[in-house]
Amino acid sequence: MKTLYVSDLDGTLLGPEAEITQFTRDTLNKLCAEGIDFTFATARSIYSALPLTEELGINVPCILMNGVSIYDIQNQRYVKNEYIPVEASAAVLRAFEANNVRCFMYRINDDGLLVCYYSEITTKVMRSFAESRKKQYLKPFEQCKRLIDKADGNTVYFTTTGPRDVLLPVKEEIEKIDGVDCAFYLDIYNGEWYLEVFSHRASKYNAVKFLRENYGFEKVVAFGDNLNDLPMFEAADVRIAVGNARDELKAAADAIIGTNAEDGVSRWLIENH
Repeated sequence: MKTLYVSDLDGTLLGPEAEITQFTRDTLNKLCAEGIDFTFATARSIYSALPLTEELGINVPCILMNGVSIYDIQNQRYVKNEYIPVEASAAVLRAFEANNVRCFMYRINDDGLLVCYYSEITTKVMRSFAESRKKQYLKPFEQCKRLIDKADGNTVYFTTTGPRDVLLPVKEEIEKIDGVDCAFYLDIYNGEWYLEVFSHRASKYNAVKFLRENYGFEKVVAFGDNLNDLPMFEAADVRIAVGNARDELKAAADAIIGTNAEDGVSRWLIENH
C-alpha cells in the first residue's frame, strides 16, 4: 500500500530549539533512500521552512502556510496556491482595523516571489516576528501606507501574533466573512497567540487530500502537536500525536508517541514504517 507520512514541523518534527536533530535527519534520509514517501505540513512559509529542512531528502511536495501553498522542493516550484478573493481580503482588513490590530499580509507576485506587506508594527512581538525572519531567513518585507492598496488577487495570507484576548475579537469577526478561514493557536515558543487567515479552500486537510489524490497515495499517516494540525488529522488514516502535543490533539490521535525532544516521529518511523 502506497503510504504518505506527513509531519508538522514546530513542536513535532523539530526539536525544542526549532531545528532538525542529527538523529532525525539521518533517520529520515535513510528511510527516504529506502523508498518511504515523507513530507511536512507547516504554518511556516517557504523562507523559514526550506532552510530548516534543506538537509532532508524530502521526496513529496510539502505543505506551507497551513495549506495555502503546496511546494515541490526537488523542482523548486509551487504546485498549487490558494488565493483569497479581493472582496474577502478587504473584509479581513476591515476586521483588523475595527479592532485596532495590525497584521502582515502575504502576496505571491506574478514572478512567484512571496512578499510580506505591513503598514506599521505596533508591538514588540510583531517586531520580533519581522526582524527574526528578515535576518535569519531573508524573507522580503515591504512597508506600505495602506494594505488595501496591495490586496489584489495575488493575496494568499494574513497573520498577526499577540495576546489571546486582543486577537479573539478579530477572529470572531473574520469567521463571519465568506471566502476565508482562520487558524488560532498558541505559539509554543513565546506564549503569544497566532491568528492566521487564508482562503477557505486552503487547509492542511485539503492539501493532504490533494497529495493523496494527485500522487496516488492509498494511506496517510500524520504527525502533529498543535490545534492547526487537527484538519490534517481529519484527512489522515492514522493520526499520531507527539508526547508534548496539546490535549486536543492527543484526544484525536490513534497513538501518542515520544516527544519532539525525544525524536518521537523518527523513532516511530523506524519501528512502524
